[in-house]
Amino acid sequence: MQTITSKDNETIKEIKKLNEKKYRDQKNQYIIEGIKMVSEAIEENAKINKIIICEDCTKNECINQELLYKISKYNLIYVTEKVFASITNVSSPQGILAVIENPKNVKPIDYKEEIIVILDGIQDPGNMGTILRTLDSANIKQVIISKNTTDPYNPKVVRSTMGAIFRVNIIRVEDLNKTIKEIKKNKFKLVCTSLQTDKSMYDLDYKQKAIVIGNEANGVSQEVQELADEKIKIPMLGKTESLNASVATGIIIYEYVRQKL
Repeated sequence: MQTITSKDNETIKEIKKLNEKKYRDQKNQYIIEGIKMVSEAIEENAKINKIIICEDCTKNECINQELLYKISKYNLIYVTEKVFASITNVSSPQGILAVIENPKNVKPIDYKEEIIVILDGIQDPGNMGTILRTLDSANIKQVIISKNTTDPYNPKVVRSTMGAIFRVNIIRVEDLNKTIKEIKKNKFKLVCTSLQTDKSMYDLDYKQKAIVIGNEANGVSQEVQELADEKIKIPMLGKTESLNASVATGIIIYEYVRQKL
């Protein structure tokens, strides 16, 4: 077993580059990290390019034998603790990460789904990851994101998804307005969250709806609001006027779940 001991090794340099969006886009690859995420990637048949293991973790039995057996079938690279520390994105690493191949041919929008979720300018990676995790929990298998939404393959987003990144089809679109018009042609009604309405989210029938979640600071863009068939808001009893984007998404999505059940 050969172990990489230098941070200047070309493979290590290539992995480090994946922390930047432009390289993730160029290579169609992204990084996942930790025992749970690597296990999820194997379980979901993600296309694993390589797995990097800190040799000290194998000596200390940080990674269980079952996972070691599973990952032995992949392209494994062992590195020293010092080298692993140079590529990890977490403060307390578990000593294992993987490079995942991003599908080049993203699946098209599935109009057989009951609802479609659209993210319009979400900026915070933590919000983005939590939203993907929430969609996965409600068995919503796709999400459409505008070009000005944060990169879903940012390491912080990926960590926040807790594995949902492998199960939700992420459809990035250049022209959101054009995509929305196409969705409406497929008999979906566009629903925007807005403070400028009296209609409660509890008054909405969620079948055949495309629901837009807007930017954390500015909400849904004006251009998209002008295309809306309906606008809804989350009723609040206190003085707070708005909620965190991921919290708002969770509340709305679980009203859909309640109606479905």
